[in-house]
Amino acid sequence: MLLRLLKAERLKLKRSPVWLAFLLMPIVPALLGTLNYIGNIDILKSEWYSLWTQHTLFTCYFFLPVMVGIYCAYLMRLEHDQHNWNKMLTMPVQRPLIFLAKLITASVMILLSELWIGILFVLSGKLIGMTAAVPLRSVAIWCLFGTLGGTVMAAIQLLISLSIKSFTLPIGISLAGGISGLIFLAKNLGHIWLYSLMAYGMNSNAPQQMLKSGYAGFVIICVVYILIITSFASALMNRREL
Repeated sequence: MLLRLLKAERLKLKRSPVWLAFLLMPIVPALLGTLNYIGNIDILKSEWYSLWTQHTLFTCYFFLPVMVGIYCAYLMRLEHDQHNWNKMLTMPVQRPLIFLAKLITASVMILLSELWIGILFVLSGKLIGMTAAVPLRSVAIWCLFGTLGGTVMAAIQLLISLSIKSFTLPIGISLAGGISGLIFLAKNLGHIWLYSLMAYGMNSNAPQQMLKSGYAGFVIICVVYILIITSFASALMNRREL
């Protein structure tokens, strides 16, 4: 049944306008980050790693949170519009699976966004003439762990969009959350705040140092958050009319 729900979510996204956000929005922070790197090249000496800090400075705290907010708000808006929840909830399927299908769909969209961000990062470095070898293994790790942290953000944003029928308000909350993630990272609390886990997983502040708490600790924290939020959303769906 979960596979059928995932297929239904994929069909709903076909020819969706959210793909414009997927394609266009990451280009802006890539451009800004590259220009910022060029403007400070005298003090940024680590080439690829320094370029990554400049790209993620704009991506992790502003553009990606907005993109996640758009993805999740759109996934829920499809059900809020024209009382589609009534049709969904009369299907012979457990309600928690509906939320889980949307979360998996959002996480796949985040993964694709991370891959596109990684491609833009490599292209930017090549275009400005970097000669050092591209740290492809590091980029892959940053993008994968960024996806995992982003899935936590998607879970809370889906819960917010489940509760709030407005399309724009959850996106604004996601942006505010992304900015708050910068504050928590500055206070060395990025590994526990829901909205900073994506930036923390992408090693946006110190890309030459892999996750200080270790990969296992990061994965455990993210999985626990996802389970808690999914359980809460499932209980909410079971106890109230949507």
